[in-house]
Amino acid sequence: MGENKKLLQIVEVLNQVIEDTSVPRNIRRSAEEARNTLLNEKEEIGVRVGSAIYILEEISNDRNLPTHARTLIWNVSSELETVKLG
Repeated sequence: MGENKKLLQIVEVLNQVIEDTSVPRNIRRSAEEARNTLLNEKEEIGVRVGSAIYILEEISNDRNLPTHARTLIWNVSSELETVKLG
């Protein structure tokens, strides 16, 4: 699968978190920041992915993050690792 296609799928999952009103606003804002970072084509792919992973790690450590959203964030981080390594 191409990097761009994978990134678009990851962005879709982040959109689910951003639009989920059961997720606290600060976490949705951070997920939006990660999404925007991934979509910023002015930066190299490695920089975008690394920055997004960092943001998502911060989110996943938030104790207010609902379990279902935490699982999505972990899945997104894992997928981003494959983009970075690939």
